[in-house]
Amino acid sequence: MERISEDEAAARGGPVEGVWRFTVPAEQASVPRTRHAVRDRLLAQGLAEIRYQELVDDLLLIVSELVGNAVTHAAELSPEVTTELAVRGGWVRVSVEDGDPYRPKALAADTGRTGGRGLLLVKSVTLQAGGVCDVEKAGEGGKVIWASLPLPQGGRG
Repeated sequence: MERISEDEAAARGGPVEGVWRFTVPAEQASVPRTRHAVRDRLLAQGLAEIRYQELVDDLLLIVSELVGNAVTHAAELSPEVTTELAVRGGWVRVSVEDGDPYRPKALAADTGRTGGRGLLLVKSVTLQAGGVCDVEKAGEGGKVIWASLPLPQGGRG
């Protein structure tokens, strides 16, 4: 895929559309590696403008949580985790696929627990941004957790 400047992206009417996949080992070091790869790709596609900053921040938080959950909870059954980033039709979608068939549920906020709120956080950030998220079966018996957020319209910033 081509790299364009912010001015070129704006002249084209926004980010350049496309789909990219990042497959990493199911280990903790893969969380920041995937987050940085997604950030770099978002910026390369024309999402470096200030009006996209909140969207990029939300997407990076979602990627961190979903990849972190996958490497923490699914590594035994899934030696690799695949993140897909898609920019198209006014939306940005991130999905994380692993080979564990267990479908997690967002836990209620429980002040007595120190963890277990990652999916709740993803759902909250996604809904606040006007997006949608879900968990689906993957073709190989695992699962895909995804979140899709709308691109901001031209006048915000």
